[in-house]
Amino acid sequence: AEIITVNYQPPRGTVSSWGDNYGNRVDRFLACVAYLDGVHPSAVFQRGYYTRMTLAAWDFNGTNLTLRWFFDSNNGYSNFAGQGNHNLSVGDVDGDGFDEIIEGACAIDHDGKGMYATGLGHGDAIHLGDLDPNRPGLEVWEVHESTSAAYGYEMHDARTGQIIWGAYTGTDNGRGLAADIDNGYRGYEMWSASGAGTFSNSGTQISTSKPTINFRIYWDGDLQDEVLDGTKLDKWTGNGTTRLISFYNYNAQEINGTKANPNLVADILGDWREEAIYRSRDNSKLIIFTTTTLTNYKFYTLMHDKIYRLAIAWQNVGYNQTPHPSFYLV
Repeated sequence: AEIITVNYQPPRGTVSSWGDNYGNRVDRFLACVAYLDGVHPSAVFQRGYYTRMTLAAWDFNGTNLTLRWFFDSNNGYSNFAGQGNHNLSVGDVDGDGFDEIIEGACAIDHDGKGMYATGLGHGDAIHLGDLDPNRPGLEVWEVHESTSAAYGYEMHDARTGQIIWGAYTGTDNGRGLAADIDNGYRGYEMWSASGAGTFSNSGTQISTSKPTINFRIYWDGDLQDEVLDGTKLDKWTGNGTTRLISFYNYNAQEINGTKANPNLVADILGDWREEAIYRSRDNSKLIIFTTTTLTNYKFYTLMHDKIYRLAIAWQNVGYNQTPHPSFYLV
């Protein structure tokens, strides 16, 4: 039964003030769960990221919803307008014990104030994690849509927004992925639709080839990621990929045409490898795939890692992105 209902913040208002007159930009929504006080979960709902950006953080005590804070780029944060993605990430990136919301080219602090904006603009993909374990803190891998952006792809410090490395592309770079696919290089590797091959986390090109640019997944027994695209799961070989399993042989279907993603990738069974969840072709079932490969490595379940767990909550907003833990496995 309904407990409490409040109006969405903010309302649509004048549709054209968000950047068009047909409701595209005003009706772009994201949502996440964040521990803004370090102890209790808050529900954060976002309207707008192409132009005006707003976020409302709500607390629920079992009876009532209370607005913790409301962020609006129109109120003193004009440089945050247009700096959001079709997705977001959540994590304590500044080490204060409270979660921040990473929007892509900007970040919102736990108190609803703006942390930083890189000015590189809107993007379609974001990855937050310990991408470079040789650096302190967490990093963000990001691709950008604007053809005039100084960086079409880049890795930046998740706490400060400082660009660590990247490159100008002059294109709408619509895909980008960070995953630890190569054990010859410590940390994650990165690649994007508009990049010349695959890069290490220091920006060194390690191959002229690159895997598909969609999802990553822990699947076999080693500590490297495998890559997942549509209903095909592949393993990086150093200069290409080899097929491990074709889920389409088992009636699995991706959830959309342009992004070709599974319903969910998550460690739901608890051995640190991840399950891939798809719909059946006739939409009558959910199909869960799990690895049968033994491993010599043991970790606490990934769901015990807060950044990973919160990533499962936000994974299905906007353009799906895969989760990452806060720590580096190797």
